[in-house]
Order: sequence, then structure tokens, then C-alpha cells
Amino acid sequence: MADTATQDVSHIQLFDVPTLKAPYAAYSLLRDHAPVFHIPAMNLHVVTRYDLVREAIKDTETFSSKYDEFMATTARMTFDAAPEAVQAELLRLNEQMIPIPPTMLTLDEPEHTKYRSLVSKLFTVSQIRKAEAAVQSVIDAQLARFADSGAVDFMQAFAGPVPLRIIADRLGIPEEDRAFFDDAATAAAAGLRFSPIDHDEMIRRARVGLGLQQLLVRLIEACRESPQENMISILANSKLEDEDRLLTHGECLSVLNQFLVAGHETTTSTFGWGMLLLCRNPQAQRELRNDPSLVKTFVEEALRLEAPVQGLPRLVTRDTELGGYPLKAGELIMLRYGAANRDGRQFEDPDKLDVHRSKAGMQLAFGSGVHFCIGAPLARQELNLGFPALLARMDNVRLAPGYPEPEAEPSFILRNLPELHIEFDPLPA
Repeated sequence: MADTATQDVSHIQLFDVPTLKAPYAAYSLLRDHAPVFHIPAMNLHVVTRYDLVREAIKDTETFSSKYDEFMATTARMTFDAAPEAVQAELLRLNEQMIPIPPTMLTLDEPEHTKYRSLVSKLFTVSQIRKAEAAVQSVIDAQLARFADSGAVDFMQAFAGPVPLRIIADRLGIPEEDRAFFDDAATAAAAGLRFSPIDHDEMIRRARVGLGLQQLLVRLIEACRESPQENMISILANSKLEDEDRLLTHGECLSVLNQFLVAGHETTTSTFGWGMLLLCRNPQAQRELRNDPSLVKTFVEEALRLEAPVQGLPRLVTRDTELGGYPLKAGELIMLRYGAANRDGRQFEDPDKLDVHRSKAGMQLAFGSGVHFCIGAPLARQELNLGFPALLARMDNVRLAPGYPEPEAEPSFILRNLPELHIEFDPLPA
């Protein structure tokens, strides 16, 4: 049983806005005194210690990824709080949408495997290597827009546009649809933050979501008639081997929705937090310029220190225990990757950036086991190409004066920086 005798942690409110923005002090207390912590209001058991998170990830039979009900309950709470007129409009829009079945993220084996094995052909080593020149081209082109300016909102100028452009290229989004796609993909990711929004924004996101479905279905059908060299085309024309059939529109949309978040939101987040780390660690800037081989470790450290996905749920399938803490069948646990990644039992001096850390790659920002993020190699490719390009054009990167201290948007699932105003000394191309 977790040791709660030394310090009372009942006061910790993980859903409070200040804690959502800066959760690490709370995580530290929980790891030491209540590594499995019950939140009665959500009937959720939060797991914060690295070894226990890893244990739950590995035991997929006991801790299932079929947690659709958690997401549905959260969405229903937001819906129920809206006025009747807003609810009516949301229902009207929902009736026009294609139902989204579970595919990879919220399935267990063997169902999970049949989709993942189909999708894995999009992420082969040869596919990733083939994309490297195109990724570098997008990075260089975006960097050229502001590299001589000396000051910029990094999130708006680089961290947001680069991953969006790259995922749109990879999917095969036509140029004339790019502006809408960027808005729709950003809205889709924002929906997973579970941040409070006003009613007009709720309706706008629902309309944009419907429009995104219609765009993707149009592209799926076009690629079935005339196959192209892009992700949508490969997905649209692939068959589930055991059933000898093409994916339904709903299955395609389910996979593509996961690509949208994994393909741009997590990378955008890590670019932002990584740049903030550089601003706060001038010595790291110098080391990375002097030894570019350290960039890979720096990227892993940025992912470790500010996991873009702070946590995901698991459904308990049988009465069991975790770290001596009793759990009953039907209960939900929340695996907090953001807490596990700063566990001093696993990482020495865990709150410190260390570009020489020998086991930085043990971080859990992309999960682990059968549900390890399939798009992780693509995200790492963008980050490992992006930071050297940035450092080659920007010296003495620092926070711009006159702006509030950078802080995360309050969110229980995703962790992002809405803005990051920086100054730098331009370097010649």
C-alpha cells in the first residue's frame, strides 16, 4: 500500500487550473506518498511512479486500452453544461457525422494488431528516410521567414506551422484546402485538451470537425479511384488481411484523426518546450552548436521534461493491485507519463536538462509496449532536423522582455505552450 503516513496529499487537486499549468510539484508529492492516487470526483486512480506506469503499460490484459467511455463521459459533461440551443445545434451537426469506431489507440490485441500492422507500412525506415529531404525543406523555408528578424513568437512562427505543413504534405492535402485543414487539425487537437471553451467555440469546432470529415472522405474516394503517393492513398487502398476488405470511411477517419494529433500537436508542443529549455539554458545552446550529436539526447530530454501527452487512461479488467494499491474491475486508472518522466528513481536529477544523459530515451512521452506511438519516428525526425537548423540561424536565444512568463495551457491530457516570445541574434545562412 502507498505510504501516506509521512505527508497528507488529500489537498492535491490535479484538475485545478494552477496545477494543470504547473503540475510537477504535485506529481512529486504523489510519487513519494501516494503513487496511485484516487480522484473521487472522476472516480479515477492516477498513477505517477515510473515503475508502476511501466508495469501497467506492459499488462494489457489487466489494464485495457478500451477506455472509450472515459472520453465519452468527459464529452458528455461538457455537452450537458451547454444551453439547450447549443445542445440542439451540436446534435444536428453530430447527426451528419460518420461514427468513428475504435482502431488503434482504444483497442487491445488482437484487434489493435490488425490495424497497427496495416498502418505500420506508412512508417517503415525507408519511408521515413525518403521523407527527410522534404522535411528539411519545410523547416528551412519556414525558418527563412523570420531568421533575420531577431524577435518572434516562436509558436506562431515555427513550432505550429512546420508540423502542420509536414503532416499535410504526408497526408496529401491539396494546396487549396490547406488553410481549412490547418484550422481543422488544430481544432481536433484542442478538443483533447479538455480545456474550458465558450459555447460559440464549441459549435465552431463541431462545424469544423464535420467539414474535416467531408474533406478526408473526398480525398479517400479520390485516392481509391486514382492512387497517389501519400498516407491517405496508402490507407484508403490497404485491406485488412483477415477480412479481405478495404477500411470503411469510419475506420479511415479514426486512424487519420490519430495521425492529426500524433503528427502535429505533439511535435508542435515539443518544439515549443524545447525552445524554452534552450532559452533557460544558454550553456545547452553552446553545447549543441559545438557538438550536433547531442541534439538527439536534447530532444529526448525535452520530451521527458515536458511530455506532450501528459497521460492516458486504462480500464481495469479484473480485481488486482498496483504497487500494493487495490483496484477493482471496471475502475479507471490514469497513467501520468509527465509524472513518470520526472521520477528520481529512474532519472538522476530528474528536473534538470542534461544533454549528456545516458538513458534519456527511456522517457515515456510516446508511451511504451504495444501502444508505443507509431508516429514517434516521424516526430523525432522533425525535431532532430529542426533544432540544428534553428541553432544554425539563431544565436543567444532568450526570452523576450515585456511578456508574461511562458506557461502551459491548462489541460489534463495534452501539454502545450500557447505562445513563446523570444529574441535572438541572427546568424547568416
